[in-house]
Amino acid sequence: GQAGRAWLLANEANLAYSVQSRALQLTPNDPELLVDRAESLAMAKRLPEAIDDLTKALALDPRKTDALVLRASAHRQLEQYDAAKQDVDRALAIDTNHVDGLLERGILRARAGDQDNARADWMRVLKLAPDSPTGDAARKNIENMDVKVEGKPAAPAAAARTAARRRRTAPTGRRR
Repeated sequence: GQAGRAWLLANEANLAYSVQSRALQLTPNDPELLVDRAESLAMAKRLPEAIDDLTKALALDPRKTDALVLRASAHRQLEQYDAAKQDVDRALAIDTNHVDGLLERGILRARAGDQDNARADWMRVLKLAPDSPTGDAARKNIENMDVKVEGKPAAPAAAARTAARRRRTAPTGRRR
């Protein structure tokens, strides 16, 4: 756990993955460790493997909202938008104020052309967590909504993975 998270915070995905894989050999049914390793895999752009670990974590703990949101993000990056929407909707059904889930849903809505609801999701993030990495990403997304880059809207910022990692390593130790 802690060593892998430390390597993640240092942006050393491969080292984090190695430590987490060794730990999973000892405790293969640890959903927290599976989510941590999935973060490492996602950071290394090994998204199908990340989805596999998140699916295993969710089989062990179906209400694990951070796993659902991270899996939604991975699905979105693989252009599997229906699966991404299902995961983010499921996470928000469990926790309607999950700021990473709201950020991700806003990204999906913006991608689908639903700018008004995307903005509403990001405004809600700002209300709930204005001084967080997720709040910063929501603010950036709102600012960029009308910016055009070669005739296309600017890509939404996605801080869900970073924000989730920071929240899980916060002194309170509160994890979802």
